[in-house]
Amino acid sequence: MTNFLATNEQLELIMRGVQDIYSKEDLIKKLEENRPLRIKLGMDPTAPDLHFGHTVVLNKLRHFQDLGHEVLFLIGDYTARIGDPSGKNTTRPPLSEEQVKQNAKTYAEQVFKILDKDKTTIMFNSEWFSKMSAGDMIGLASQLTVSRILERDDFSNRFKNQTPISLHEFMYPLVQGYDSIAMKADVELGGTDQTFNLLMGRTLQGRYDQEAQVCITMPILEGLDGVNKMSKSLGNYIGITDPAGVMYQKILSMPDSLIPRYFELLSFKPMSEINTLLDEIGNGRNPQEIKKILALELIERFHDKESAENAHKSAGNRLADGELPVDLPEITLELHGAEKLFIAQALNQANLVKNSAQAKDLLKNGLVKVDTNVVDAGFALEKGQTVIIQAGKKAYAKVTVE
Repeated sequence: MTNFLATNEQLELIMRGVQDIYSKEDLIKKLEENRPLRIKLGMDPTAPDLHFGHTVVLNKLRHFQDLGHEVLFLIGDYTARIGDPSGKNTTRPPLSEEQVKQNAKTYAEQVFKILDKDKTTIMFNSEWFSKMSAGDMIGLASQLTVSRILERDDFSNRFKNQTPISLHEFMYPLVQGYDSIAMKADVELGGTDQTFNLLMGRTLQGRYDQEAQVCITMPILEGLDGVNKMSKSLGNYIGITDPAGVMYQKILSMPDSLIPRYFELLSFKPMSEINTLLDEIGNGRNPQEIKKILALELIERFHDKESAENAHKSAGNRLADGELPVDLPEITLELHGAEKLFIAQALNQANLVKNSAQAKDLLKNGLVKVDTNVVDAGFALEKGQTVIIQAGKKAYAKVTVE
């Protein structure tokens, strides 16, 4: 029998970084039952690799696991064929069965960099949906009205703007909600963009004579630009399969303003220790030193201790695979009163180009990269940033803006 911490002690860890709980009172009631709760997290395998933004909710799943609860990781191989419309202004293109299978395989491998494999149950929602008849699906569809589905911002906006909405997209929240019934979930986790879908599971369980699940939402992690949601399409991401050197440099390149958020949502250090580190920044410690502490923790988690200890040696040479030249120059650039340093200026000041004309030509042809990402002439560096700049095939420098 599992010896659980007191409810208030469990809540302290569970509440860390959480956006909303529906509802906290129900969660307390379940925790006081002193039994392993069934904690559900579902992910549709819509892409082959995960990034740090995905790990925010996975970390919370690990918290529940560490507290002794039963973790159910659902790979939505069935729902991926529908396509989650959450936050989308167009219909998602359907994935082939082969794409779904391949992505599902890599997801299962990657999540165990965070979760304890021996304490995790992997499930696939095709297990129950493949057995459902057309009548069963019609019965499920009868649980939701059109007016209710149009309460969702993404659907209502598309409807108002006369953007096409396919009927199968209306089914997605119902299908995700039914997963909770099939899995007998006590708690479901998700990002804030999943709130409608999570609450649908809570509603449906009541209609199917199950105790309603508690829904816990986690915030959406900002990418390295400090503004937009972390996304591969925006190039502001850190992939959990990134080489150690690339991962190290990306973490050190993030804006200082993200340090508290990244520590709270990505680190497993106690909040008391994190608050001490943040206080040290306020007392004059270089933020880059604090970023290195986070980088070492995360690289060890996703690679190993040796990779973490040596990551700084390979932080950006060949940016595609994390290899760096041994003699990588480290250069400090000054703003000279300006708010930002545009990339063309940085190229010139760092002597990565012969002249402004060459800088312009390289930028125009997409031959300038900052931390592995191609940038254009509008890209600018801010005070406190440290990045790896590549100009052409052979010119590299580690640049810090002061």
